[in-house]
Amino acid sequence: MFKPIKATSVAGYIDALPKERKEVIQFLHTLIKKTTPKLKPHFAYNMLGYGSFSYKNYKKETVLWPTVALASQKNYISLYVCAVHGGKYLAEEYKKDLGKVSVGKSCIRFKKLEDLHLPTLKKLLKQAEKYPGLVLHEPKKSVRKKTKRGPSKNM
Repeated sequence: MFKPIKATSVAGYIDALPKERKEVIQFLHTLIKKTTPKLKPHFAYNMLGYGSFSYKNYKKETVLWPTVALASQKNYISLYVCAVHGGKYLAEEYKKDLGKVSVGKSCIRFKKLEDLHLPTLKKLLKQAEKYPGLVLHEPKKSVRKKTKRGPSKNM
């Protein structure tokens, strides 16, 4: 869940954070900008965004979605790496090397900066710059399973 914040810009977002989170977010903001200079920083969807790509959401609307996003949540920090290669989310591909983090699809969650393995994160960010996107899943259709029927009881 996103922590509500009344910011409308990158600087406003960072300034509104508590001191302990501000230091971590500022560090990661700088790291992302240096590692992926082609992904321009912007404020999007109540978080810091870097670069963007066109994405058709569940309402079938085409929107610009951040390639990388950074958000301060209530109990942790989320780093969204919206990048896919070979039909798989890159964040999940790098999961085992990212450190003491929780990874789900494109989201990397961690409580302390020390929990995140920065050299691996840099590799992941560079790949994200090359392969922005999301895995698109078609809605599942209801399919009745055919069952084998034994001999009729009326025989």
